[in-house]
Amino acid sequence: MEEVLLARIQFASTTLFHFIFVPLSIGLALIIAIMQTMYVVKKEEIYLKMTKFWSVFFLINFAIGVVTGIIQEFQFGMNWSAYSRFVGDIFGAPLAVEALLAFFLESTFIGIWIFGWNKLAKKLHLACIWLVSIGTVMSAFWILAANSFMQNPVGYVLQNGRAEMNDIFALLSNEKLWVAFPHTVFGSFATGAFFVAGVSAWYLIKKRQTDFFKKSLSIALVVGMISGLGIAFSGHSQAQYLMHAQPMKMAAAEALWEDSGDPAAWTLFANIDVENRETTGRIDIPYMLSYLTYSEFTGKVEGMNKLQKNMEVIYGEGDYIPPVKTTFWSFRIMVFTGGILLGLGAFGLLLMYRKKITDSVWFLRLLVPAIFLPFIGNSFGWIMSEMGRQPWVVNGLMKTTDGISPNVSAGQILFSLISFSTIYTILGIIMVILFIKFIQLGPEERPQADVSANDPFETGGAGHAVK
Repeated sequence: MEEVLLARIQFASTTLFHFIFVPLSIGLALIIAIMQTMYVVKKEEIYLKMTKFWSVFFLINFAIGVVTGIIQEFQFGMNWSAYSRFVGDIFGAPLAVEALLAFFLESTFIGIWIFGWNKLAKKLHLACIWLVSIGTVMSAFWILAANSFMQNPVGYVLQNGRAEMNDIFALLSNEKLWVAFPHTVFGSFATGAFFVAGVSAWYLIKKRQTDFFKKSLSIALVVGMISGLGIAFSGHSQAQYLMHAQPMKMAAAEALWEDSGDPAAWTLFANIDVENRETTGRIDIPYMLSYLTYSEFTGKVEGMNKLQKNMEVIYGEGDYIPPVKTTFWSFRIMVFTGGILLGLGAFGLLLMYRKKITDSVWFLRLLVPAIFLPFIGNSFGWIMSEMGRQPWVVNGLMKTTDGISPNVSAGQILFSLISFSTIYTILGIIMVILFIKFIQLGPEERPQADVSANDPFETGGAGHAVK
């Protein structure tokens, strides 16, 4: 059905583009809060300059992210009205809380933080940026609460042809939410960390303001390393969850048509023949899949053919196997990018500890393109999660083909798809131009004077504010 395909393409394009900005905002907000905390504790002006410099990128990213989020919500209501009617009572509640609580918290305290430099006491002003950081994480929580219902419907009753919420606590204690939330947040922290690390590495290669960017890099590497570990452990929890809650997604992620052996091997590479339902040329790591799914080196994973028959018994005839190649390779791209980030963070901290980071130009050159790795990992992780759920828009309750708007034609969807893509292209170009401009400009050049002479908090006078 042409309308379904176009609606799915538009949903994917708007969501993926919006998802560029969300994790970067979450990660940068945390790092800026850490830098300002170090300024308040250590009273060294360089941390104040770091806070001001990196906040420029956060504010640009946040502003564009808000616009992309509005467009995403618009296409939801336009193309997926049947879905919205079916689950609006449930799906709308966490999104409303996100807008009324988390987003308002972010936007309010961003404003107070921006205009409060020479008006608030140090610690009160610091509390504002921490509240912004908390607000970004809360936004992720409520949005994931809505998405987790699509993956694992809980806390509802079917009434009058609709799914209606009857237990908000079940929605907020959804097992899917509590494995997805930390994974998403750690991925966001890594996104901000490796953006700061990559830009800092570029400056160190150019030997510009080495002390400033060496300190920025050290903070970024610590956050990146901790985030990498968090991604690994939370990813392990997600795999265990999939094994019992969404076994078809796990089987597709491993391209297993028949049951695996016991113990099960994790596949690095394979040739997948969807038409004949077979996978050949596997390059496996023995025991790894069993450990990933059961935390022990024994246990098998059911194959898609068997799961397909089971689902036909429950839901009737139909194709319940998701796009296998997309799910399989998305999973591996996500895993490989996460492993690379963890390795870069660990090795960077080792070089920092040995005081060799500025001399290791080859490593600094690796950090510059590594800016893009978290974005790649985040995007393919989302693709794996959503495509692996197909053919369901709400797992076990509503198929994707049943969720689109019945009165929106393919031509109308195509027009809006082209329009939204044009807007996104313009926004993307604006963001890239602004980022490059401020990266090339660098931190404000001025002498490292006494803190009290430049501290926007010490006198309360506007003449002492850092512009």
